[in-house]
Amino acid sequence: MARLELRQRFLSAIDRGRLIPPGGNVSVALSGGSDSVALSALLSDTTSEGGFSVANLIHINHQLRGREADSDEEFCREFAKSIGLPIVVKRVDVGELARTCRVSVEDAGHRARYSIFESVANELKIDVIATGHTRDDLAETVLLRLIRGAGPAGLAGIWPRVGRVVRPLLDISRHELREYLSMRDLSFREDVTNYDVRIPRNRVRHTLIPFLSEKFSPSIGQVLAREAAIARADSQWMDSVASQEFSRIVGCRENELTIDGEALNAQPVALARRVAKMALERTSNRGVGFVHVERLLDLVANPDRPITEADFPGSRIERQGKCIVVSNSVAVPLSRRKTSELSGFKYELTVPGEVVVKEAGLVVSAERACSPNVLCAKGDTVAVTGNDLTLPLVLRSWRPGDAFRPLGLGGRKKLQDFFVDRKIACEERRSIPLVTDTRRGIVWVVGHGISEEFRVTDRNTVVLLLKSSKLGVIG
Repeated sequence: MARLELRQRFLSAIDRGRLIPPGGNVSVALSGGSDSVALSALLSDTTSEGGFSVANLIHINHQLRGREADSDEEFCREFAKSIGLPIVVKRVDVGELARTCRVSVEDAGHRARYSIFESVANELKIDVIATGHTRDDLAETVLLRLIRGAGPAGLAGIWPRVGRVVRPLLDISRHELREYLSMRDLSFREDVTNYDVRIPRNRVRHTLIPFLSEKFSPSIGQVLAREAAIARADSQWMDSVASQEFSRIVGCRENELTIDGEALNAQPVALARRVAKMALERTSNRGVGFVHVERLLDLVANPDRPITEADFPGSRIERQGKCIVVSNSVAVPLSRRKTSELSGFKYELTVPGEVVVKEAGLVVSAERACSPNVLCAKGDTVAVTGNDLTLPLVLRSWRPGDAFRPLGLGGRKKLQDFFVDRKIACEERRSIPLVTDTRRGIVWVVGHGISEEFRVTDRNTVVLLLKSSKLGVIG
């Protein structure tokens, strides 16, 4: 009876969310874990009732766990054979991808998976790719985003459908799925990294949710799933209203938008934030955070301030009368700049945050490190201790008299002498950004070295990652 009820709830979720079109072809992402095995079996069991077909399974070997990863791959091949479905297996060196793209392993794995999903779907004419995200995953995501800070869109957690990727299990718990597997006498693989509590999601799964369940609400998973559903509906409605207002108060031209400042300022704050976020994201082609949205709204709300321009992640903001112009960041080669442009610069660098230093043709960013094992101290990405820093940091040009303690050199050195030792030409020195603490001095001479005072000596300390990259020219 429980098995029949689970199938009905599963099909109801597909029908309610219109996750699979009538007669549609489905590919199933199979990791070998309990959730994806149960999803594969449920979809295979319900094809006649659901009016769809399962075309194949997709397994991606991330090559992160050596023999364990290879064993997972072999298990998935055997499982596909046992239920009579073809399987597509792809191998990706996610560790190398993370290093090349300078992102976390988790982010690199996500990018690889969804890129492969799209590729397979296009090649085999697949309508949707189903993934095994459960109600537990949804609850964990809501809590993680609440802890980090998120609005309604973030607190919506995991959406049932994004493009061709669908998640039919968001109303079903992992415990229910394992009971289903037991009744079907189906085995699955356990990923030992899921128990590594150094990973934030695992800490939420194994520490925070059991605590909330025991001390506050035994049905915390259902409560969080319900809150996510409410946030999803609210977010969808507000986004539709924001899109209407965006078309009314924002003028679009190639590579730039012009915002009617008075009209934006007259909007309710929730709506204004959405319109501002849309403007920043459309020009920069990247996500922006709450801090940047508030900075833009602050510029709009205070037209009498002397500030007339500001840098944002991937965007530049300029006030022109009552309008705010949001444009792509464009690098100007050093050879084309006037000497006066290189006479000095100064920017605030928030954490997390990013600054376009047009004088240097660079983008400099700061963020908290995901892993305490990231201890790089040279090159374009460095790790520094976040303890006892004065925030925001200041990103500025060299000034006469600047000095610091270069890492590994043992003593204090004038920055001018440091530049001489490194054979940096005089005309280049004023364009090299310095990340500084207003109280403690130079933290990082960007691209050249950190201060001994900010090196990471304890893996349990707060670690900041400082990065620089060349600013691409948009043409």
